[in-house]
Amino acid sequence: MTRDTAPDHAVACTGLVHCFGAARAVDGLDLTVHQGEVFGLLGPNGAGKTTAIRCITTLLPVPAGTVRVFGHDAARDRMAVRRLLGYVPQQLSADASLTGRENVALFARVFDVPRRERAARVGQALAAVGLADAADRPAGTYSGGMVRRLELAQALVSAPRLLILDEPTIGLDPIARTGVWEHIDAVRAVTGMTVLVTTHYMDEADRYCDRVALMHRGRIRALGTPAELRKGLAERRGGGPLPTLEDVFRDVAGSGLDDETGDFRDVRSTRRTARRLG
Repeated sequence: MTRDTAPDHAVACTGLVHCFGAARAVDGLDLTVHQGEVFGLLGPNGAGKTTAIRCITTLLPVPAGTVRVFGHDAARDRMAVRRLLGYVPQQLSADASLTGRENVALFARVFDVPRRERAARVGQALAAVGLADAADRPAGTYSGGMVRRLELAQALVSAPRLLILDEPTIGLDPIARTGVWEHIDAVRAVTGMTVLVTTHYMDEADRYCDRVALMHRGRIRALGTPAELRKGLAERRGGGPLPTLEDVFRDVAGSGLDDETGDFRDVRSTRRTARRLG
């Protein structure tokens, strides 16, 4: 069995390349996510994180390299991959004119949840994120934190083996951010699902992620547990106070923090979502 198809791998990207015109948003990405872990994909705007996520979710093609999700080729077996996923994108996906229950029911139909199971699964997903009492209110009356929890319920209704979260707490206040993560952890404790998350909040990555990868200019520049990455930077510095994960982030990205190469749509999407949730 090859490394790409090892049974403990939820995601395996090998040599993934994706370009927008002459710009290489993803440049030979090698990435492995183990089953059951919370994996954080970190990096500055334009690093290629969202483009990589869209390739994994089959929303973008895989023009070069390979992407496998639980052994399924994302280029050749797209529907099999989609059946394994729950996805919360940067862009808000809840319809403000529908109730919370109607929003989740819509996703149940889209993800082909059997008709006889839909009502129960919708109710379970809403309860899992603490929205049972607000289920029959229009989503337009929800707070920013509630909207993000509703989108989490939409992603969970298909009982995914892999939950992919692209900036799930962008624009939320600290209490709402903590609430979203508490619900994610509660669902993981019951289901054992794998979580792949992108975030700009280093404290979230440090606290909730088993491993993190720091991505810059389309490639992985550092990989390990948050503690390993902090310790590695401390050793390179020759001692002193233990660095934070944000220090590691800055060390990896360097001056490129101000160089918005890659997919500019990632930047616009993040800013737009923050404005709508703030």
